[in-house]
Amino acid sequence: MLSRPKPGESEADLLRFQNQFLAARASPAVKVVKKADKRRGAGGSGDEERPPLQDSRDVVILEDFPDVLPALTPAPPKKSKFKNACVCFNDEDPEERLECQDRHITAVFSKIIERDTSTAAVTMPVPTGDPFPRAFHRSEIKNEVKVESGRKSIFAQKIAAKRAAEEAVTAPPAVETRHTHGRLAVPGAMCSPGSAEEEPLHSTKDGKPDDGVSTQRPHIITGEGLGSLESEREALAIHEENLQKLHSMTQEEILQEQRRLLVQLDPSLVAFLKSRRGVDEGQERREKPGPPEPGTESQHGAKETVKDFSVGGSGMEESVRTEKDTRMEITEVDLPIKPQKEWIHMNNVEFEKLEWIKDLPHPRQKRTKKGMQARFSLKGELIPPDADLPTHLGLHHHGEEAERAGYSLQELFHLCRSQIIQQRTLALQVLGRVVQKAKAGEFASSLKGSVLRLLLDAGFLFLLRFSLDDTVDNVIAASVWALHALLVSPEDEEYLDQTFSWYQGMAVFPFTPNSEEEEEEEEELTLMEKKPRKKSKDENKPDPDVARYDVIKGLLKTQFLHRLRYILEVVRPVPAVVLDILDILTRVARHSSEACSQLLACPRLIDTIVREFLPIQWDPRVAEPGHLLTSLHGVACATAMKLIRVLASGGRNATARLLNKFELKSRLSRFIAEDPRDLPLCREEAIRLSTEAFRLWAVAAGYGQSCDLYRDLYPVLVKILQSLPHLLSDCQENPTFPLSIQRATAVVTLLTHVTQTAGCTAELQARLSSSGPGDGEQIPPPPVTWNQVSGLRPFLETSLRRSVQEISRLETWQALQPLTTTYIIYLGVYYSVCSQQPSLNPIDCLEEVERLTSEVLLPLLSQPAMHSMWDLLRPCSALCNPLSCSPAPESLPSIVSLSCTGRKPLMSLAGSKSPFPFLTALLFLINNVTHIHKGLVSKYTSVLDFKGLKDYLLQSWPTRPPSITPSSAWILRHEYHLQYFVLALAQKMAGTCPDYAQHASLHHCVAMALLSRLLPGSEHLAHELLLGLAFNPEFIPLYNKVTGAETQGAVLNSLPPDLVNTVTRNLQWVLLLETWRARVLQNISAAAKLARLMCVFLTGGDLFREGPVHCYTAALLALYCQPKVLDSLELDSPLPGLASFHDLYISVLEQFEGVSFGDPLFGVFVLLPLQRRFSVQLRLAVFGEHVSTLRALGVPLKQFPVPLERYTSPPEDNLNLLRQYFRTLVTGVLRHTWCPVLYAVAVAHVNSFIFSQDSTTQEADTARKSMLRKTWLLVDEVLKKHLLYYKVPNPESPMGIDLYEQLPPIRLKYLQMVTKKEPKENMQMSDPE
Repeated sequence: MLSRPKPGESEADLLRFQNQFLAARASPAVKVVKKADKRRGAGGSGDEERPPLQDSRDVVILEDFPDVLPALTPAPPKKSKFKNACVCFNDEDPEERLECQDRHITAVFSKIIERDTSTAAVTMPVPTGDPFPRAFHRSEIKNEVKVESGRKSIFAQKIAAKRAAEEAVTAPPAVETRHTHGRLAVPGAMCSPGSAEEEPLHSTKDGKPDDGVSTQRPHIITGEGLGSLESEREALAIHEENLQKLHSMTQEEILQEQRRLLVQLDPSLVAFLKSRRGVDEGQERREKPGPPEPGTESQHGAKETVKDFSVGGSGMEESVRTEKDTRMEITEVDLPIKPQKEWIHMNNVEFEKLEWIKDLPHPRQKRTKKGMQARFSLKGELIPPDADLPTHLGLHHHGEEAERAGYSLQELFHLCRSQIIQQRTLALQVLGRVVQKAKAGEFASSLKGSVLRLLLDAGFLFLLRFSLDDTVDNVIAASVWALHALLVSPEDEEYLDQTFSWYQGMAVFPFTPNSEEEEEEEEELTLMEKKPRKKSKDENKPDPDVARYDVIKGLLKTQFLHRLRYILEVVRPVPAVVLDILDILTRVARHSSEACSQLLACPRLIDTIVREFLPIQWDPRVAEPGHLLTSLHGVACATAMKLIRVLASGGRNATARLLNKFELKSRLSRFIAEDPRDLPLCREEAIRLSTEAFRLWAVAAGYGQSCDLYRDLYPVLVKILQSLPHLLSDCQENPTFPLSIQRATAVVTLLTHVTQTAGCTAELQARLSSSGPGDGEQIPPPPVTWNQVSGLRPFLETSLRRSVQEISRLETWQALQPLTTTYIIYLGVYYSVCSQQPSLNPIDCLEEVERLTSEVLLPLLSQPAMHSMWDLLRPCSALCNPLSCSPAPESLPSIVSLSCTGRKPLMSLAGSKSPFPFLTALLFLINNVTHIHKGLVSKYTSVLDFKGLKDYLLQSWPTRPPSITPSSAWILRHEYHLQYFVLALAQKMAGTCPDYAQHASLHHCVAMALLSRLLPGSEHLAHELLLGLAFNPEFIPLYNKVTGAETQGAVLNSLPPDLVNTVTRNLQWVLLLETWRARVLQNISAAAKLARLMCVFLTGGDLFREGPVHCYTAALLALYCQPKVLDSLELDSPLPGLASFHDLYISVLEQFEGVSFGDPLFGVFVLLPLQRRFSVQLRLAVFGEHVSTLRALGVPLKQFPVPLERYTSPPEDNLNLLRQYFRTLVTGVLRHTWCPVLYAVAVAHVNSFIFSQDSTTQEADTARKSMLRKTWLLVDEVLKKHLLYYKVPNPESPMGIDLYEQLPPIRLKYLQMVTKKEPKENMQMSDPE
């Protein structure tokens, strides 16, 4: 039997034993059994195919490795992961690029200063007789000293104790240390600001630092990072140097240095240093227990120090839990499971490692002013910091703040990347609930900042996008739901559906974010960079940058639509996920026409939606009560029809593509021809589907499309119209009554658009018939004529009569009001287009209008309920109540919302009690009726006499409108429609009703305010207001107060009449607003007004000399020269459309020199910016480069509208300008007869300068004395007297100034000193002329 190897035998012995074993052919002690390879099938492992070993040598055989080496073919080139991240330009300098990307060690350590070790003691290793260092066992070390870190294993602690024992033997006795609990104001042990001044050092009785104070070890610098045996010695040497430096400083110097460090250091670093010292002091106390030495802090003082660490500053409430509690040493009593002696390797219990199994500490019971991390429950609710919830709820599975229940956003983000499906799903669901509650405003009063903004900045949008690519259905469902919570607002969609049947309610502004910030960044690019990038500026940007401004656009760049199509087509999720996806796609379609185009262009997306969710036939068991719908595929869905309707609202082309490419006409016929009660769906879903089908048809009919279906489905429409009067009696007790009302309003809205389209047929047919070959392509007339739709009016008028009778019954009227509104809108559209039909009988039409007025409209206006509706205008108005348009608490500019979350108040414009939709429709009908029959205008005077309407107009026009947001624009657009129809009716009454004059001023104010507030898309309303109200003499009795001045003087015909008329009308318009509606222009600065008015002199050579232009410009100048306006004039502020006012003024000076001919009005505009408080560069331009203008600025002093004090006070201090003043006066360039205003100004400033005795620079002092001597030697006695004897400016004086009869004594003495001569005293003043 072979023996085993024994200690002391060499490798040769082992090889000999191996040869003996192989020669004996003995069985090995261990047999290796290879299992069959499952990948090879039933053939087993394939060992039988291997050739037997040829010899007894050890041979290594690798499985699946070929016996013959493969041919050395070129391998594919390796692709760098970082190559695409580095963008290289052709004109980039390679050397500069190398310097920027250099990662060499010399680029990191640019300057290395080695520590001086010349005086360090070098110790030789202890010689031993062993070839290797002697191994030791931890049981041999008796001195078990705990090291400063409580997180080291037992073995590491033994090693540290051994090193400490060796250093104690070899360390030189240079410093004698002793332990103290006193505070040291050193950078490594920084204390709180409040306690530093009380006891900065352990001091003696005389207040001086004790020279013997030191510490056992440094608190911060431990030397662990050096990684050598001498690390602790180096740290101790550094610590000793710090102590020596501290001993050499006085107490005041230490406190000053400490304050400087507290100011310079980061507060978080200071807090870390404080906590580090607290930990070290606690360990020192545990290492050396005993009574404290004299001079040390008491236990109360130690608690106060820890309190400073936890609070972090003064002014905060004390916390019950202190840092000392968390650092308390763990004992066996604290453990829920007590270690037993029988347990292996538990002789030495490491309590620090068992800390995790003890009970959680109680959360703090008192809140602090310091912000805390928000934590949320699994339902997305915010958990208060002091909430003590049980652990079985599953809210404590996190590391940070283990005692607090709930999960932070960071922890939820971390869970979203978990490999466990349930964790990913749960995290996405919780984040979705958090978003849902944040949008509802539940966190607005509890959290600081915006939760949604924080989530988006952290990448929440792309986290959801990545989660959509998951292969697990549950994760996909959770991602879709969270994305739905972020993007979709169900309340917004509900209110948009309600307003669909309002007047022009179908038109909605795109949900596109305002791109002001993006445009500001684009402005930084040069014009050469903008042109090639204009079309593809978003394509070249990274997805996060695009999503920062527009979330929808950022998602579209990530192939978002393709993934949703794959989920719908391949994954086929549960119905709830399908509905969420359809809602998301609807929200994307509302973004813009570009988004609609991408939806239509996405391969198989619309095909899948139409095929799967708008089928012609489906399983009828869906409508059975109690049937569980496990899949929505193959079943008609109202949400899918709504998506198609919103897509069709994106434009005429989108509608045509939907109707023709996806065969939606057959779907419309299917869902409209059959009554909802007969559809194999639940009752509510069937009514919604039918309603959305009618709305889609209405959108298409508004574009003149799918009108051919009107002929095919005419019997169905007539049947529905016949049932409308009985809708109230049949369905009042039915729970689906509100849905039936919505369906009825959709039907009437459809008929309204079909009627409006049919009204254009005759005109388009006439154009087509009269067009020739060279007239281009003509619009074909729609396939519906006026005769086919004119028969609908009796049905709808009858229904209107029935509905109006219910106005006195409040609850019933509240339910019928939306349907009644659509009836009135239909009649208004009918009468607006019927007068244009060639087949119309005028007499029959006038009789119909008279009958409608006398039998329906006038009785309706006399109802008491109508008075209440007019009174509700002001409480429900968005203009009178701007807060009703305020954005939601968590609204973001990158995600457009109508701020309807939580529903609108009942007393708001979009609320259920709002009178705006009904009254707007009523005024629309009245305007069309009075347009056809002028004699009925006087019948409706009571409309403008309603007190509620007058109160509303009085409060709405002077109020500042809400800031324009998507929410406010949507609401204000409907309110502006009502105001316009009121003004249109007032315009008709102004010339026919004698009692109208009492309303004229109010209505004109409203018109001017409305002009400045109209939103994009309402340009036609602005045109009508300007045409009929703005310049209507009936509204402004004193409108022509300046028209008489237009006829004074001859009108030159040197300019085109169109130009003169255009400028004249604009000046009239501005003068009208400044005189009567100054509040409209209050947001425009006076400088901007003056700059635009100065452009009159730059337009055309002598346009300003035209009589009307000159007259209106002078009138406006008189307004802008009022003291209040002059005080608000700021020429240095940025002006819209101008690079600077200085450039504009230079152009005006050049124009004045060329074509002014000394015109006084032009001269006033040149002199106006030369006031003393404006830029000196303007005055230097006149007295420097454009000094020739001084000869033509002959504005008389008595006609100059600005006081001279604005030019002479304070005295000029610019030496160059003063020299220019003096030079032009002495040389005769500036004379009183040529430029009296600037002559007086120049004399005043030169006089003030030459007699000034204030301390100044040597250059200025020399200049003023030289100027005074030259003045004294002037030959021109008149100019000499003006410069020496000037007193004050006086416009009433012929020269524009008052003079002293005698020089004051102080001036006389100064003049004598400077000139060294005796001036003539009592010199009489001669006539300056």
